[in-house]
Amino acid sequence: MSLISVEDALRRLLQGTPSFDRTEILHLRDAGDRVLAAPLAARLTQPPFDNSAMDGYAVRAADVGALGNRLRVIGESSAGRGFAGPVGPGDAVRIFTGAPLPQGADAVLLQEDASKLDGDMIENRFTLTAGRHVRPRGQDFLEGEEVLPAGAILDAGNLTVAAAMNHDRVAVHARPLVAIIATGDELVPVGGAPGPHQIIASSIFGVSHIARQAGAEILDLGIVADDRRDIHAAIDRARAAKADIIVTLGGASVGDYDLVQSTMVAAGMELDFWRIAMRPGKPLMVGSLGVARVLGLPGNPVSSLVCALLFLEPLVAGMARRPLRHRLTPAFTATDLPANDHRQDYLRARLRRREDGELEAICHGKQDSSQMKIFARSDGLIVRPSHSDALEAGDRCTVLALRDM
Repeated sequence: MSLISVEDALRRLLQGTPSFDRTEILHLRDAGDRVLAAPLAARLTQPPFDNSAMDGYAVRAADVGALGNRLRVIGESSAGRGFAGPVGPGDAVRIFTGAPLPQGADAVLLQEDASKLDGDMIENRFTLTAGRHVRPRGQDFLEGEEVLPAGAILDAGNLTVAAAMNHDRVAVHARPLVAIIATGDELVPVGGAPGPHQIIASSIFGVSHIARQAGAEILDLGIVADDRRDIHAAIDRARAAKADIIVTLGGASVGDYDLVQSTMVAAGMELDFWRIAMRPGKPLMVGSLGVARVLGLPGNPVSSLVCALLFLEPLVAGMARRPLRHRLTPAFTATDLPANDHRQDYLRARLRRREDGELEAICHGKQDSSQMKIFARSDGLIVRPSHSDALEAGDRCTVLALRDM
C-alpha cells in the first residue's frame, strides 16, 4: 500500500467513523465541561421581582426630583425579607442590595446620597429618575426563554445560569470510550524496573491526556506482550467494554514482531489504510472493528504524540460534539530550513513573540523522534508540507501549536 497524505488520511478517518449520538442525563454537579444535547429553557423568571442594585433607600423618583427634599423612613427591605407596605408620597424605605423594591417605589437613592436627619427623616443630596439603581423583574431571563442552546459547553458561566434557571439535571452528549492497548515485549509499566533491553511505557500517558482533553473517557488496557493470543485477549476486553475507539500503541507495522495489524484483521477488523506520508509517524493504521474505530499509533513516544494530535484529537472531538481546537497558526521561522522530501514534516520548535507581536519559531537542532525531552520543551511543530521549498530565516511558515501562546 502506497503512502497517503496527512489530509487524505484525516478525511478518510473521519468520513469512515460511524455516527455517535449517545446522550445521558447528569446531575448538574457532575456535568462540568460536558456538551448540552438539548437546549435549556428557564423554569422561572430571574430576577423574580424588581429589586435594588445598591444599598440605599427605596423612593418615588417624583419625591427626589429636586435637591434637599425631606423623606420619612417607614421601614426596611432586605434580601429575603421585603417590606410589606406601600411607599406613598414623601416616604422612603431603607433597602439593601438584592432586596425587593416595595410597592409604589420606582428608584433607589444611594445611602451616600442621603443625609440622615433627626428622627426617621432623611434629605436627598442627589436627584433621581424612575428606574435608577433598580433591577427590573425578568432583566436576566424570563420563564420559558431558551437561554442555553444545544451544543453549549457547560463551563463555569453556563453551569451557573443552568442552576439559576432551576435545572438540577441536564441532557449531555456521552463521551466516547477510548480503549488504549500498549504492545511490546520491551515495555515496562511506569514505576517498574526495566530489564537490560527494556524501556518504560510512557506513550500511554500523553496519548490518554490528548484524548481526555478532546472529550473522551479512557480505558487503559495495560501493556500487552508481542503475542497474538495476548493481543487478541486485549481486543476482546476492549470490545466487551463497548469501546468506541480502540487505540493501539506500537506493532502496527509489518515487521516480524509487529503483530497488531494482522491480529486485528484476524479479529474482524476492516483495514482502511496504513502508512502515512509524514514524519514522524509513518506507520499509522486506521480501520473499523464492528462499530469501533481502530487507530494504530506508532510505538515511538514522539511519533505517537504527533499522530494523536493530528488524528485522535479530531476523531474524539467530533464524536464528543466538542469544537475542535484550532492548532495551526502562522509564524516566521527563526532558522533556515532545508527543502523537504515526499513526507510532510513536523519539526519541534520553541515559539516566542517578536516585538511586532508575530510568532517566531525556533527549530530545535535535533529532531530524532526518540527524543521526548525535546518534545516536552517545544511549544509547537513547524509543518513542512511534502516537496516544499527551502526556507530562510524570516520566511513565513505554519506551526501546529502545542501550547497556548
